[in-house]
Amino acid sequence: MNNITKMERYVIITPVRDEEKYLGQTIECVLNQTVRPLEWVIVNDGSSDRTGEIIDQYSAQFSWIRAVHRVNRGFRKSGGGVVEAFYDGYRALQSKEWEFIVKLDGDLTFSTHYFEECFAHFYEEPRLGIGGGQIYHSLDRKLKLEENPRFHVRGATKIYRRTCWDEIGGLWVAPGWDTIDEVKANMLGWTTGAFPELQLIHHRITGSADGFVRDRVKHGLACYISGYHPLFLAASCVRRLVRPPYVVGSFAVLFGFLKGYWRNVARVDDSKLISYLRNQQLRRLCGLETIWK
Repeated sequence: MNNITKMERYVIITPVRDEEKYLGQTIECVLNQTVRPLEWVIVNDGSSDRTGEIIDQYSAQFSWIRAVHRVNRGFRKSGGGVVEAFYDGYRALQSKEWEFIVKLDGDLTFSTHYFEECFAHFYEEPRLGIGGGQIYHSLDRKLKLEENPRFHVRGATKIYRRTCWDEIGGLWVAPGWDTIDEVKANMLGWTTGAFPELQLIHHRITGSADGFVRDRVKHGLACYISGYHPLFLAASCVRRLVRPPYVVGSFAVLFGFLKGYWRNVARVDDSKLISYLRNQQLRRLCGLETIWK
């Protein structure tokens, strides 16, 4: 875990909305890091609780923590909304000489060595473009891993190497952004993935803010926008039938996917990316080597 002095040049952007319950814990985790960021921009995405006040309190104490406040649009905008807030924070960055940029949620807790150990992975793997820890949820006093394909890093905790960030062109401002970025990175020859030994506790279960059914519909729409192959989506829905709540989750995902066709929703504007993604998904269905494992 040595030789990471260059890795100290990182910045964090945290979009938050109505996170007064957990935000203070996340801020304390960053304050206690063995390797602190050059700058941390926390974007208050129109919160109606004390979130903005908490951000202002900490930014007044620490010069490297900065607050950005957005007007309350009156509703939670899933998918693209968080990326819009992220980019407000991105434009507000004053530090220019960063090597890594981090998208971090405001409802996480993690160890004091978290970032130091993440950057050790990047140091050891020069072609690692996107990484981060594994997300766990505390259920019935037990930690449960949120399982994902091996190439995927949850949107709650994503670290981008600057050269990779520049090559992928940043984030797609729409649902599915946190898969599109990794698929494009892999297409361009980068590797991506989570570090299994590094745990983060996500205190708000993924999708809980929207409700389960609405979250699954949103996921299906995100799959459409990302350009998923219909056969892969269908296979995923069949596989999900054996998971509780049975049937409902699968049909919600399928509905969201078909909704994209019905409404002619704009897809990611990159035919090469969609072709690469679908090829990887078909290889997965055929049991061949693929990023989708």
